[in-house]
Amino acid sequence: MIYQQKSLCRVRTVTLFLSLTQDKSQWQQALNQAKAEFALLVPAIQAKGYEVQSIRIVTNPFGEYLDLTDLAAAKGDFAYLKQLLQEMNESGLRIRFAVGEARNAEEIAMLPDLIADFGDLCNACVNVPLDENGILNNELIMYSAQAVQRIAAITARGEGNFNFTVNFNCNPFIPYFPAGYHRSDVPNSFVIGLETPDLFVAVLKELNATSHNDFFQQSYQAMSEALQYHVDEVLSAVNSVTLSGNFQFAGMDSSAAPSKNCASMTEVYELLGVPYFGAAGTVEASSLLTRVFKSVKNVSLVGFSGLMLAVTEDLGLAAGTQNAQFDIRSLLTYSAVCGIGLDTVPIPGDTDVEKIAALMRDTGTMAFRLNKPLTVRLFPIPNRKAGELTEFDSADLCNCKILAVP
Repeated sequence: MIYQQKSLCRVRTVTLFLSLTQDKSQWQQALNQAKAEFALLVPAIQAKGYEVQSIRIVTNPFGEYLDLTDLAAAKGDFAYLKQLLQEMNESGLRIRFAVGEARNAEEIAMLPDLIADFGDLCNACVNVPLDENGILNNELIMYSAQAVQRIAAITARGEGNFNFTVNFNCNPFIPYFPAGYHRSDVPNSFVIGLETPDLFVAVLKELNATSHNDFFQQSYQAMSEALQYHVDEVLSAVNSVTLSGNFQFAGMDSSAAPSKNCASMTEVYELLGVPYFGAAGTVEASSLLTRVFKSVKNVSLVGFSGLMLAVTEDLGLAAGTQNAQFDIRSLLTYSAVCGIGLDTVPIPGDTDVEKIAALMRDTGTMAFRLNKPLTVRLFPIPNRKAGELTEFDSADLCNCKILAVP
């Protein structure tokens, strides 16, 4: 059966979550333990016929182990970490690193310069909670909005915001960056995340039904069966090796995790009968896809395990901005029934910090009201206005029209 082809499903990431302390002499040992675990897990998954695209490490909050006396001290510690990470990567796989969460004004203020200097090895997030009255912590939101503006100003084309996000109602063990974070009171663990848009496109192309209801029923069953097959295959790979015992298996994130190097999620919508992403029927299709991701059995679902709509990481979504098929209000609406919030959304470079904060508050309100994990990752594009085209240089990003902030 076509859905059993391993090339249709890639392992986007094997992500390890570990804690570091202020004792820098212990960092190399901790990273060597991570390297040893990757050396067990990655070949076992590859032996099952799967491509492993990246290996990732997520730490406890960086304020617990970096010297934050001043920015120079923090950069010095991070330079040492970078050296250790470069030494450990002998597999040729892309290695990415997340410094965990920034928890206060001082830590948030340091992030722009750390991201500017260390890029893909300095992914970070801020977790914004509710207070006892159910009101979002607007102080953290404002500091975060200011950091978004600062990152845009000091990184080429504003691309540094690829490495920074604001989380609402997000638990640990998100394997995708930059939302992933770890807590030092939680066991060191690992999580596996997949890339499945090619799989869903192949499955849906084989279906043929006489009515909308029959087609949606068949689509749900076919996509769920296909996803479960690959989840079980990856699980069998994990269970086939004797691991070190230094990391617990926390589960899998069943999100589709699209990229510019696979089928667009917009093609999945079109195969579900939606004329284009953003047209009438988009909410219904989004809800169906979310149920597919939540249908996985035999493993703990962690992270988002939902529908990811990352505007500048998906060629179809990027094209949709150029055809004015959706806007920021639409993306917020779709977040009510699916994944990830406002993710990699390009906005005008002169967007006021209060507007950025307001978008964060709207997203956070939905996350807690609907009890789902949502994030905000905005890209203010310097010297560009709504409707103009981005000129990203990153291999991860697709160029698209800049969306107006209402």
